[in-house]
Amino acid sequence: MKGKYRVVVQNASVKFDFTIRRNITILKGDSATGKTTLVEMVREHYERGDDSGVEIVCDKQCVSLSGRDWKILLNAYKDSIVFIDEGNDFVLGDDFARMVEHSDNYYVIVTREGLPNLPYSTEEIYGIRMSGKYGGLKPVYNEFYRIYGSYELDGLIIPDIVVVEDTNSGYEFYQGISDKSYTQVISAGGKTKIQQIVKSLPDDNVLIIADGAAFGAEIGRVMSILKHRKHTWIYLPESFEWIILKSGRIDGKAVEDILNHPEDYIESSQYFSWEQFFTHLLIQQTVDTYLHYRKAKLNQVYLSESFERDILAVMEHIHLTK
Repeated sequence: MKGKYRVVVQNASVKFDFTIRRNITILKGDSATGKTTLVEMVREHYERGDDSGVEIVCDKQCVSLSGRDWKILLNAYKDSIVFIDEGNDFVLGDDFARMVEHSDNYYVIVTREGLPNLPYSTEEIYGIRMSGKYGGLKPVYNEFYRIYGSYELDGLIIPDIVVVEDTNSGYEFYQGISDKSYTQVISAGGKTKIQQIVKSLPDDNVLIIADGAAFGAEIGRVMSILKHRKHTWIYLPESFEWIILKSGRIDGKAVEDILNHPEDYIESSQYFSWEQFFTHLLIQQTVDTYLHYRKAKLNQVYLSESFERDILAVMEHIHLTK
């Protein structure tokens, strides 16, 4: 499945109206905010149809998933939006993650905890905003894809230390930048280790850079650190490959169209996360050219002065060269 879908779920008492655009959407929040009500209404409509008193308006079938027979049920669901209420522990397991990875469904999962087995975006974590009998979704971390700190951003961020998620091409790029400045670049060796790395750092100007497209499970823990560090920020683009594509150095109207409406191009059964898609797209667009890209090893052309300037220009409010 690909594309974005408006979902309207309503009965005589309440109406939910929202839009989803990725394979995994997370609903968070305290009790009595409407999350379970939404999932129950989807279940009632699927089981009883019009007799349930629930109306669903959506271009895709909406279903609910629960219980010990979840594997059998999930195998039967195709090209659907699958709602899962909290308390279904199977969402924490590797079996569920493997089934989601190759599924042509979209998933709306209610959970108060992070789901480290699933690569979901920080942009697709929502709470439910109720206004009388009407409910919609409100982003919980809607600013994280840009920059987020413990206080309002004023001017440029000039970090003393940059913590990046991994040791691949993105790290090599930022390390190459640091060779021309006074900035120290540290690889966390994986997104799950960022929290511990940052805890050990002095309260200097620290910038965390990670792939927002798959950082959803970690953002709550990292946010808890930012609340207590006055000079630490986090920058969450979709991925390092997305930054390169966004820089405009990869020519073509097709790339521009994809960046403007990625949900229309990213097939859920092929790409577990948007980060995977943007990596594939960049490799595909640069194959057999001097710009050829590999995730494991950075092509040094990306460290040339002109490329460096254009790539860094995408990172608004961040200054890494001195």
